[in-house]
Amino acid sequence: MLDRLRLDGKAAVVTGAGRGLGQQMALALAEAGADVVCAARTASQIEATAEAVRALGRRAVAVPADVRDSAQCDALVRACVDAFGRIDVMLSNAGIGDARGHSRELWDVSDEDWRDTLDVNLSSAFYCARAASRAMIERGEGGAIINVASGTALRAYTLNFAYGAAKAGVIALTKTLAVLLQRHDIRANCIIPGFVSQRPARGEEELAMFGARGRYIPAQRLGEAWELGPLAVYLASEASSYVTGQGFIIDGGGLAGGLAPLGGEKREAR
Repeated sequence: MLDRLRLDGKAAVVTGAGRGLGQQMALALAEAGADVVCAARTASQIEATAEAVRALGRRAVAVPADVRDSAQCDALVRACVDAFGRIDVMLSNAGIGDARGHSRELWDVSDEDWRDTLDVNLSSAFYCARAASRAMIERGEGGAIINVASGTALRAYTLNFAYGAAKAGVIALTKTLAVLLQRHDIRANCIIPGFVSQRPARGEEELAMFGARGRYIPAQRLGEAWELGPLAVYLASEASSYVTGQGFIIDGGGLAGGLAPLGGEKREAR
């Protein structure tokens, strides 16, 4: 059974691979045997991830990319095929939750904030899926598309409602991809994280903050980035050969019974 989780001979593209969840999922795929194209905007970060992949005995290529640009998403897939002769896994993790319009009133969010948030979080998943599925179909051996959404897609998220809306779109997109691509033996699934720390706490103050936030979650802690890795491996591997069109929530019970504030409390009038 464990052999079905192996990814030996497979090639994957991981966006947002420079740090946090993307980095840990890239390393998990490599530990399972995959060669990896590491993509993000910051070259130094993805090169560090690529070096870590190579240290695990797998091949890696670091490709700087802005996934808001469909041409650059196409180039990521070409880089994977050029380097490894194939693409088997497209893991779209790139996203931003706080950079645009965070904590603003509805009427203060600009058109630019809205469009940029949707482009980074939703359009990028479409661009990458379109490019990867085309290459997978040409090869004729199927593949796996894994999108990363967010628990904010399944509840109100007033701190950045554009982000929640974009991630809800990722879930809907994933379901449609699964149905459209099944005839080509391409599966599409979605990872839906809750509160997960992107990195270890930097000092006692931040550690206390993590602990305070964790008290809102039934598991009584934040998730750790590495905990998404085994799920990514499962969805990339033959162990999930009958699984497609699904969203996998990994949130310590947060959506089931968490108490995290919705952010809809009354505010002082301006």
